[in-house]
Amino acid sequence: MDAHQIAVISLISLILFILPAFGAYLLFPKAGQPGWKALIPVLNTYEMLRIADRPLIWFFLQFIPVAGWFITLGLLIEFIKTFGRFKFWEHTLIVLTLGLYLIVIGMDPKTRFIGREGVRKYKKSTTREWIDAGVFAVVAATLIRTFVFEAYTIPTGSMEKTLLINDFLFVSKFSYGPRIPNTPLSIPFVHNTMPITNGNSYVEWIKIPYTRWFPSPVKRNDVVVFNFPEGDTVINLPEYQSLRPYYEVCRELGRGNMDSGRQIVLGNPDQYPLVLRPVDKEENYIKRCTAIAGDTLQIKNQVLWINGKAVPFPAESETNYTVVTKGQQLDEQAMKDQYDVDITKPEEFQTTGMANQYDILLTWAAHQKMVKSGLAVSITPDIDSQEMVWPYTPTSTWTRDNFGPLWIPAKGATLTLTPQNYPIYQRAIRVYEHNEFELKDGKFWLNGQPVTQYTFKMNYYWMMGDNRHGSQDSRYWGFVPEDHVVGEAALIWMSWDHGVRWSRLFKKIK
Repeated sequence: MDAHQIAVISLISLILFILPAFGAYLLFPKAGQPGWKALIPVLNTYEMLRIADRPLIWFFLQFIPVAGWFITLGLLIEFIKTFGRFKFWEHTLIVLTLGLYLIVIGMDPKTRFIGREGVRKYKKSTTREWIDAGVFAVVAATLIRTFVFEAYTIPTGSMEKTLLINDFLFVSKFSYGPRIPNTPLSIPFVHNTMPITNGNSYVEWIKIPYTRWFPSPVKRNDVVVFNFPEGDTVINLPEYQSLRPYYEVCRELGRGNMDSGRQIVLGNPDQYPLVLRPVDKEENYIKRCTAIAGDTLQIKNQVLWINGKAVPFPAESETNYTVVTKGQQLDEQAMKDQYDVDITKPEEFQTTGMANQYDILLTWAAHQKMVKSGLAVSITPDIDSQEMVWPYTPTSTWTRDNFGPLWIPAKGATLTLTPQNYPIYQRAIRVYEHNEFELKDGKFWLNGQPVTQYTFKMNYYWMMGDNRHGSQDSRYWGFVPEDHVVGEAALIWMSWDHGVRWSRLFKKIK
């Protein structure tokens, strides 16, 4: 964490020590303690801990960033119990007011100190026991989900056949360091949109800048879960969201002119209702990291080149090939068992109208096996030379199978700005790194000042799906900033397709 991030988290922690002080000043004398101790931040919670007779470790746990806030609020609840306040709604008010409700308790003439012995005599109802257990479970699960690991389900075939639709994964938050939520005030277990009401599941009363504990960089070939970089603005309808991203719709409506398309969307709010989302509430994507910060990437006829060296295809990555066989009969079961191809599915196997020639969706491992077995006379990848890809400039000749060369920005690296590279790096400089940046009258303007260079503040990554012709990835929307990285896909704990795929259970993701 840098100095700014530490300052923001420390300020929020300080607020949690200051707000309860006013009410504690009224309550401390009732417990036999001088009121002035309540007015000194940190000392006040130490005295509350002594009054409530709770373990000393609670005091030190308060200083764990973010997680310690929950400890402080729990300590406030334990403190008011010693004044006979056991009702659930009162405990809820303590949390929601960040301790200010202590003033109401302190000003109540009926408030009496009963001490820890009085607390022990109090017997909860069965209903209250269940409520308290449920609240504890939600808080514990939220902390684990935020800082340790999270469950994730594969929704599309973009990573086939490394990962299949309805694979259920564990995503490790420790691999790259746990990321502090930008919007900590949110409904547990709901990512960004409430069911039924379709409203936001979070509020932005408190916003925390990008902060990551014990950061570790993403490595090449890692399978990574991240927030969709173009998910900062979405059309809030089921048929849009990340299925048809806002920026893609604008390009389509403007027939390639982004500004024209944006005006159409903004001019029709009923047809295109927009929602702006903070980074941690953007949709989750999963892809393979094919290039890291500082790399130079290029794709030549589907082959990925990093820093001038060809990179082997992942074994389970797949793409379409034109396969010419020797004329032998293709057995359905043998094709399935040996090459993982279902010849009854048109998306995996089609005839071309020419003798012994087929269009087959093959993994790289199956491709190699087919060559070695002698089944095929030739296997030629289907190269796409038509589809437009990022950065969508009129002069670009890049396609999804022939792309680059492209330099991936690195933290601290300085880029010399040119009209040619402006479309590539402008969004990273302007949106991800929060600058005012434009090219005007042949000059580059950064926060109102003319510049010729820019030094990046974050590392960036290039993410691609293993299903190279069936993946919406960096070839369509560019770089993934480090603050969008959620975690590493670590383990398949369940897989389902008309029944359990037993062979995939507890399979490590490579």
